[in-house]
Amino acid sequence: MPRAYEVNFDGLIGPTHNYAGLSYGNIASTSHKGTVSRPKEAALQGLWKMHAVAEHGVKQAVLPPQERPDLSLLRRLGFTGRDTQIVEKAGRDAPHLLAAAYSASSMWAANAASVSPSADTADGRVHFTVANLQANLHRSIEAEATERVLRRIFSDPKHFVIHPPLPATPSFGDEGAANHMRLAAAHGEPGIEVFVYGRDGSPASAKPRKFPARHTREASLAIARRHLLDPRRVLFVQQNPRAIDAGVFHNDVVAVSHERYLICHEESYADQDGFMRRLRQAMKRVSPLPLTIAVVPRADLSLRLAVRSYLFNSQLVHEDTEHRRGLTMIYPSACHSSKRVFMALFSIDPDGEGIGRCMMSVRQSMDNGGGPACLRLRVVLTEKEISRVHPGVTWTPALNTRLETWVEKHYRERLSPRDLRDPRLIREGRDALDELTGILELPRLYPFQQ
Repeated sequence: MPRAYEVNFDGLIGPTHNYAGLSYGNIASTSHKGTVSRPKEAALQGLWKMHAVAEHGVKQAVLPPQERPDLSLLRRLGFTGRDTQIVEKAGRDAPHLLAAAYSASSMWAANAASVSPSADTADGRVHFTVANLQANLHRSIEAEATERVLRRIFSDPKHFVIHPPLPATPSFGDEGAANHMRLAAAHGEPGIEVFVYGRDGSPASAKPRKFPARHTREASLAIARRHLLDPRRVLFVQQNPRAIDAGVFHNDVVAVSHERYLICHEESYADQDGFMRRLRQAMKRVSPLPLTIAVVPRADLSLRLAVRSYLFNSQLVHEDTEHRRGLTMIYPSACHSSKRVFMALFSIDPDGEGIGRCMMSVRQSMDNGGGPACLRLRVVLTEKEISRVHPGVTWTPALNTRLETWVEKHYRERLSPRDLRDPRLIREGRDALDELTGILELPRLYPFQQ
């Protein structure tokens, strides 16, 4: 098998990063509703995170933010006039709709798409299915732009297949890679793809009582078919409804995986013991190396603390640098806010050989509902496939410096919900994105540039 790498495509945090509290079921999002955000700080934290992950030996790339406000949404909802008039009317008559149109939530690239590497697919190509994110208005508007940018970055049809979103109906709710895991002996080897869903069509299946289950089994089945996956190497598992009611809106809030390692909370899945048995059996068919699972007991860490700290929204990476070789966990700084979380963090040692740890501060993203793992879309690529990716988005120290300068030039220090009614914010955003497409060598990417 050709050697393959995990490439992290991180979402650049956009200039309209704000706390509108739009994501019901996401406790961090709703609890910070109406507070003042710091867009410049948020974007710089995202860039610092990319830099740090790259220094740990992980290949890194960037996904550009989407244009905001999404005036086409407001026009479809009946607002008319010039751009500034539309914003003025929406801010006066329907501020919640204006907030949705201004949402910078595409920064959480883990929800952009589900991805299957060429080692798993019958046609030997990398398959992407753009997530429809139909559970929330502010996220459902991302799909069209996400598909557009993925087609520009992964444009070679010999190596990449970009599938459009599934039908945006409740039956096919799709939240992307945040509900998808892949386990394998190595990135380039055939693996087991795990699709995690919150609900299915069966009246007998358990359902959450407080918060909605966003992702459906029907969507996961459709994606597996689209990606031409071997049914013997695909597993479907339901989220624990109690976990959803505790604020686990996506699987990556209670589980993190990397190659043959899985770390999760004891209450992650509806039938956790059964899932673990099925997963171990499946891994034996594809891997000469044993599956290593670390389960954090609820007696050591409650679901409430897991959600508050985002411990499991860490990134697992295999370092191969001059400073360290081996497994490293890149975890959010919020894990230091509680002694119990801190103790749980340092008790994790999947194979008993020691694990490195690196703290990462993405506080602005965390307060809006997304930790380190939310900010990146993992794409496993061979060296040849990497050579076919649009080079302008490949992270380098030089690109990082250019992006930091760009952020310093265009982003506001502070943004309150009332500031979304400022007509100057439209022009500021477009000026920033117009310059960004030059930096990333993606001309005419946005509708306003056509």
